[in-house]
Amino acid sequence: MAVVVGYVPTAEGRAALHRAALECRLRSTNLVVINSNRGGKDLDAAEAAAYEAELDAVRAELDAAGIAHEVRQLVRGLEPAEDLIAVAEEVKADFIVIGLRRRTPVGKLILGSNAQRILLEAPCPVLAVKAEG
Repeated sequence: MAVVVGYVPTAEGRAALHRAALECRLRSTNLVVINSNRGGKDLDAAEAAAYEAELDAVRAELDAAGIAHEVRQLVRGLEPAEDLIAVAEEVKADFIVIGLRRRTPVGKLILGSNAQRILLEAPCPVLAVKAEG
Protein backbone atom coordinates (compact mmCIF):
# COMPACT_ATOMS: atom_id res chain seq x y z
CA MET A 1 0.00 0.00 0.00
CA ALA A 2 1.06 3.56 -0.57
CA VAL A 3 0.00 7.17 -0.68
CA VAL A 4 -0.02 8.78 -4.14
CA VAL A 5 0.45 12.54 -4.45
CA GLY A 6 0.07 14.72 -7.51
CA TYR A 7 2.95 17.18 -7.49
CA VAL A 8 3.58 20.37 -9.41
CA PRO A 9 6.08 23.04 -8.29
CA THR A 10 3.47 25.45 -6.92
CA ALA A 11 2.35 26.39 -3.42
CA GLU A 12 -0.54 23.95 -3.78
CA GLY A 13 1.74 21.19 -5.04
CA ARG A 14 4.13 21.69 -2.13
CA ALA A 15 1.22 21.68 0.35
CA ALA A 16 0.01 18.37 -1.11
CA LEU A 17 3.52 16.90 -0.96
CA HIS A 18 4.05 17.93 2.66
CA ARG A 19 0.67 16.54 3.75
CA ALA A 20 1.26 13.29 1.86
CA ALA A 21 4.69 12.93 3.48
CA LEU A 22 3.13 13.48 6.91
CA GLU A 23 0.48 10.83 6.21
CA CYS A 24 3.17 8.37 5.10
CA ARG A 25 5.12 8.95 8.29
CA LEU A 26 1.95 8.43 10.40
CA ARG A 27 1.00 5.26 8.50
CA SER A 28 4.53 3.88 7.94
CA THR A 29 3.83 3.52 4.25
CA ASN A 30 5.50 4.50 0.97
CA LEU A 31 4.95 7.71 -0.94
CA VAL A 32 4.57 7.77 -4.72
CA VAL A 33 5.06 11.28 -6.10
CA ILE A 34 3.59 11.86 -9.57
CA ASN A 35 4.49 14.80 -11.79
CA SER A 36 2.35 14.52 -14.92
CA ASN A 37 2.94 16.48 -18.12
CA ARG A 38 1.18 16.13 -21.43
CA GLY A 39 4.47 16.53 -23.27
CA GLY A 40 4.67 17.19 -26.98
CA LYS A 41 4.75 20.82 -28.02
CA ASP A 42 3.58 21.90 -24.54
CA LEU A 43 6.82 20.83 -22.83
CA ASP A 44 10.13 22.04 -24.24
CA ALA A 45 13.59 20.81 -23.22
CA ALA A 46 14.19 23.72 -20.82
CA GLU A 47 10.89 23.08 -19.02
CA ALA A 48 11.61 19.35 -18.83
CA ALA A 49 15.04 20.07 -17.30
CA ALA A 50 13.48 22.49 -14.80
CA TYR A 51 10.92 19.87 -13.76
CA GLU A 52 13.65 17.25 -13.37
CA ALA A 53 15.69 19.62 -11.16
CA GLU A 54 12.59 20.29 -9.06
CA LEU A 55 11.95 16.56 -8.71
CA ASP A 56 15.58 16.01 -7.67
CA ALA A 57 14.96 18.53 -4.87
CA VAL A 58 11.81 16.62 -3.89
CA ARG A 59 13.79 13.36 -3.77
CA ALA A 60 16.44 14.98 -1.57
CA GLU A 61 13.80 16.42 0.77
CA LEU A 62 12.08 13.04 1.18
CA ASP A 63 15.43 11.26 1.63
CA ALA A 64 16.35 13.74 4.39
CA ALA A 65 12.98 13.16 6.06
CA GLY A 66 13.50 9.38 5.95
CA ILE A 67 10.33 8.74 3.95
CA ALA A 68 10.33 5.75 1.60
CA HIS A 69 9.37 7.11 -1.79
CA GLU A 70 9.29 6.82 -5.52
CA VAL A 71 9.17 9.87 -7.79
CA ARG A 72 7.75 9.49 -11.29
CA GLN A 73 7.78 12.13 -13.98
CA LEU A 74 5.17 11.00 -16.47
CA VAL A 75 5.08 12.48 -19.96
CA ARG A 76 2.62 10.17 -21.66
CA GLY A 77 0.24 12.63 -23.26
CA LEU A 78 -2.40 11.96 -20.62
CA GLU A 79 -4.25 14.39 -18.40
CA PRO A 80 -2.83 14.52 -14.84
CA ALA A 81 -6.05 12.98 -13.51
CA GLU A 82 -5.59 9.94 -15.77
CA ASP A 83 -2.00 9.46 -14.61
CA LEU A 84 -2.86 9.78 -10.90
CA ILE A 85 -5.80 7.39 -11.14
CA ALA A 86 -3.75 4.82 -13.11
CA VAL A 87 -0.88 4.91 -10.61
CA ALA A 88 -3.27 4.72 -7.64
CA GLU A 89 -4.78 1.57 -9.18
CA GLU A 90 -1.33 0.13 -9.95
CA VAL A 91 0.05 0.55 -6.42
CA LYS A 92 -3.28 -0.12 -4.67
CA ALA A 93 -3.07 3.28 -2.99
CA ASP A 94 -4.53 3.90 0.45
CA PHE A 95 -5.46 7.34 -0.87
CA ILE A 96 -4.48 10.15 -3.22
CA VAL A 97 -3.44 13.63 -2.08
CA ILE A 98 -4.02 16.60 -4.38
CA GLY A 99 -3.54 20.33 -3.95
CA LEU A 100 -6.34 22.77 -4.67
CA ARG A 101 -5.87 26.41 -5.55
CA ARG A 102 -8.07 29.33 -4.67
CA ARG A 103 -10.38 30.29 -7.46
CA THR A 104 -12.19 33.42 -8.53
CA PRO A 105 -15.85 33.79 -7.47
CA VAL A 106 -16.94 32.44 -10.87
CA GLY A 107 -14.29 29.71 -10.72
CA LYS A 108 -15.66 28.55 -7.38
CA LEU A 109 -18.75 27.32 -9.19
CA ILE A 110 -16.61 24.84 -11.13
CA LEU A 111 -13.95 22.70 -9.48
CA GLY A 112 -10.84 22.23 -11.62
CA SER A 113 -11.44 19.51 -14.17
CA ASN A 114 -8.48 17.36 -13.03
CA ALA A 115 -9.45 17.67 -9.35
CA GLN A 116 -13.07 16.88 -10.13
CA ARG A 117 -12.15 13.85 -12.21
CA ILE A 118 -9.82 12.51 -9.50
CA LEU A 119 -12.48 12.97 -6.82
CA LEU A 120 -15.10 11.19 -8.91
CA GLU A 121 -13.06 8.41 -10.52
CA ALA A 122 -10.31 7.53 -8.03
CA PRO A 123 -10.28 3.92 -6.83
CA CYS A 124 -9.58 5.14 -3.28
CA PRO A 125 -10.26 8.11 -0.99
CA VAL A 126 -8.87 11.51 -2.02
CA LEU A 127 -7.45 14.11 0.37
CA ALA A 128 -7.56 17.64 -1.07
CA VAL A 129 -5.36 20.27 0.59
CA LYS A 130 -4.98 24.01 0.13
CA ALA A 131 -1.78 26.02 0.35
CA GLU A 132 -1.45 28.14 3.46
CA GLY A 133 -2.07 31.85 3.16
